[in-house]
Amino acid sequence: MHLEYFQLIDRILDLNIGEKTITVEAQVPQHDTIFEGHFPGYPIMPGVLLIESMAQTSGWLLLALMKFERMPFLAAVKEAKMRGFVTPGELLTIDANVLHEGSGYAMTEARVRVGGKLKCNATITFSHIPFPNPELRGHMDALAKRIGFPQQAIAHD
Repeated sequence: MHLEYFQLIDRILDLNIGEKTITVEAQVPQHDTIFEGHFPGYPIMPGVLLIESMAQTSGWLLLALMKFERMPFLAAVKEAKMRGFVTPGELLTIDANVLHEGSGYAMTEARVRVGGKLKCNATITFSHIPFPNPELRGHMDALAKRIGFPQQAIAHD
């Protein structure tokens, strides 16, 4: 994870376009300035960053389903539940599946687990639009390569 850049996904473990599912991993840093204030002497991953990790996981799934031609943006988080603490050094397994797609929106269901134990889950809604500029598209292409996004899931011009 690169918290200061909001790059919370390290690698894609499984992407199944037919079943509309994805599983990723993310290693919580052992040391990061975010833990100095959250909380001194009892460092835990902020819930908002766990929600963001589920949103990013869902976003990668949606990018694959849309053949990397449209960019998903977070629109709503519903029924987010924090079920346990996540601490520095833990390895997160995050999975998501599509619940609904249509009319420029998509809804996913996502979960964060540590060692198989559910830590949080949420239902997340996204709007999606064509990539607004080449800079964002280039950035996403570079991130896709870094995390192992399957190149066959990207439409080539």
